[in-house]
Amino acid sequence: MAKTLRSTSPRYTFRRYTFPRYTAEHASAGLNYDFPGIETWPNQFPGYEIVVDDPEFTSVCPKTGLPDFGNIVIRYEPDRLCLELKSLKEYLQAYRNVGIFQENVVNQVLEDVVRCAKPVWAEVKGEFRPRGGISTVVIAKWPRGKKSRK
Repeated sequence: MAKTLRSTSPRYTFRRYTFPRYTAEHASAGLNYDFPGIETWPNQFPGYEIVVDDPEFTSVCPKTGLPDFGNIVIRYEPDRLCLELKSLKEYLQAYRNVGIFQENVVNQVLEDVVRCAKPVWAEVKGEFRPRGGISTVVIAKWPRGKKSRK
């Protein structure tokens, strides 16, 4: 007979068995996915902002396998390179079949935008539709502030 284990991580008990609610695999799901590249083109003007809006963004929850729908907004000030929109669209559409948490989506998109375009600054905002009565808004900015972990 299985024992109920004690741990500091959130757990739930089902018929005398204890299962972790979320694992390290859930937390890192999708972060190693081979996303298509984002192409760039040479910027011709200094000092302006570009806003790209994807109101039909879709990904998959790695825990439940249910779809997550949202609006992804990418804002950035280009330096020498601008994001090419068709390749950016294909990149964002690649998330449709990827199991990844909403928070990780926003941060991964930011990392990839910064890696490809090397902007002066960038912000990615994900506004995800409600599931179970709760909606989520995640905002990630670059350059990033100092890391503070307790």
